[in-house]
Amino acid sequence: MNYPEIPLTNNEAEHNFEMVVDGHRSFIDYMLKGDKIYLIHTEVPQELEGKGVAPEIVEKALRYIEEHHLKMVPICAYVQHYLKRHPEWNRIVA
Repeated sequence: MNYPEIPLTNNEAEHNFEMVVDGHRSFIDYMLKGDKIYLIHTEVPQELEGKGVAPEIVEKALRYIEEHHLKMVPICAYVQHYLKRHPEWNRIVA
């Protein structure tokens, strides 16, 4: 399932990217240091598991990172897994 109509929010106060689907909040925790953004942890609520939310939030976060001229350090295991399936995003890896 795709969620192009659901925006990604950069919640700077909480240091995460978030998306709300069907009233449930999914997020990627990050730490920003200079021009590097460390993606630490991706979390999708149980109610949304298996519905394509995790790859969608990662894709939107990577687009955001690229548009803001940042370099990414993928600490999160899910983001690392995503990059193996989508090596075109290695262009923004620090």
